[in-house]
Amino acid sequence: MKKEKRETISKQLRWKCFSAVSSASGLASASFSCCGRFGIAAYRRYSSGSGYPNISLSSPLPGIPKPVFASVDGQEKYETKITTLENGLKVASQNKFGQFCTVGVLVNSGSRHETKYPSGIAHFLEKLAFSSTAQYGSKDEILLTLEKHGGICDCQTSRDTTMYAVSAEVKGLDTVVSLLSDAVLQPRLLDEEIEMTRMAVRFELEDLNMRPDPEPLLTEMIHAAAYRGNTVGLPRFCPGDNVDKIDKKVLHNYLRSYYCPERMVLAGVGIEHEQLVECARKHLLDVRPVWGESTPTNVDLSVAQYTGISIYFPDECLTQKEYFVSLSQEDDFIPFAVLNMMMGGGGSFSAGGPGKGMFTRLYLNVLNRHHWMYNATSYHHSYEDSGLLCIHASADPRQVREMVEIITREFIQMAGTAGEMELERAKTQLKSMLMMNLESRPVIFEDVGRQVLSTGKRKLPHELCTLISNVTASDIKRVTTKMLRSKPAVAALGDLTELPSYEHIQAALSSKDGRLPRMYRLFR
Repeated sequence: MKKEKRETISKQLRWKCFSAVSSASGLASASFSCCGRFGIAAYRRYSSGSGYPNISLSSPLPGIPKPVFASVDGQEKYETKITTLENGLKVASQNKFGQFCTVGVLVNSGSRHETKYPSGIAHFLEKLAFSSTAQYGSKDEILLTLEKHGGICDCQTSRDTTMYAVSAEVKGLDTVVSLLSDAVLQPRLLDEEIEMTRMAVRFELEDLNMRPDPEPLLTEMIHAAAYRGNTVGLPRFCPGDNVDKIDKKVLHNYLRSYYCPERMVLAGVGIEHEQLVECARKHLLDVRPVWGESTPTNVDLSVAQYTGISIYFPDECLTQKEYFVSLSQEDDFIPFAVLNMMMGGGGSFSAGGPGKGMFTRLYLNVLNRHHWMYNATSYHHSYEDSGLLCIHASADPRQVREMVEIITREFIQMAGTAGEMELERAKTQLKSMLMMNLESRPVIFEDVGRQVLSTGKRKLPHELCTLISNVTASDIKRVTTKMLRSKPAVAALGDLTELPSYEHIQAALSSKDGRLPRMYRLFR
């Protein structure tokens, strides 16, 4: 009798325990059923993907309420203000909430302006930036001064612009503008500083040739092939033969021509415009440069001349069995930017979802179908008077010919009608990247400075987004057809044994299907 009573109590306790578990777990799981197995897992019903077997991922699920998104007007809170001083210097500002600001001087000067000078001057000036000046005895003094305001400084040169920039606390604005004026207009350019710069340039050139990723070298080569010997085709990095030719006298002659107020913009983000203008008048209006009076009449005003040739560089030092080729042609800014996003691409080991380009043409048509290709990426280089659309690709040297044919076919297919979904995806992705980048203060600074320097005004983000939204499939077809009429530029690096001739590549890009002419060999 006692034994039966204990068994009954035991069963009741087990049932209470199970009920407690099921009621507590019912908050997170769907339901329980009592059949077949023992334990909680036996009572959980797992969901399967068979509930909506024919629903596309691009269509909303039935029964799900329509989402309500926050609405924005797309307008910036602050406008970009521009003032031109009496000496021709432009002052541009974009206010932004925060206690830090980014201020800098942009100069319409770069490697494309070195036609009358030894190539590499812009590269030297980048390395010499923020060294000793009339007011500061050394770079360390400059850094210590900025440190008091939580600041950092940097200088970058490109093919058409030189940019001196400082990020610091807003309350240190007067010190920052004074320092920028000294760094740009009063550099000492001491012999020991120039010698140290020569060593830095030699090291960078050596590193460029030894770097596992040859993309910077290929970018140099494709520009040299596309614009042979003129403007943006001139070398951005100082050639090794010119390192010892550049001295203080050569630098002063160059600065005298290009570092004049009419070719400069003082740009600032995160500060009041009136405050920036006041500082500009105080430190940049009546300052005599260390090299004397400017002579802007010696400025090179050459327009970029697209030549479209081939440059091959056999490099037996490449340890990786890779081959790189760039095919490029020319210009129409916004439609080409959309086309570049549509092509997309990347490396064969790139990870990520649609936002990272997994549904772009170079992924879907090239990397997903041809597993032996290491990389296929589209690049877009734009300048005020020209532009390039490039496809960089890499593969094993034995499959170079097949790789080149795949890329030429992709170029030919660009001229076809773009699908509505892929075009909208490319435009959305481009707008998304634009807006995300413009959340960063230094990026806004560069955008303000570059636009004002080249056009005298700034297109706001919502204006650019409107231009992007207005791009149609016919625009893509128009610019692609125009692009394919010109000669290709080809740059190749690595084992070039199987590389098709330039004439064969040109014939493929002139054909209907992009195929290379057939070759027949008796012996291999």
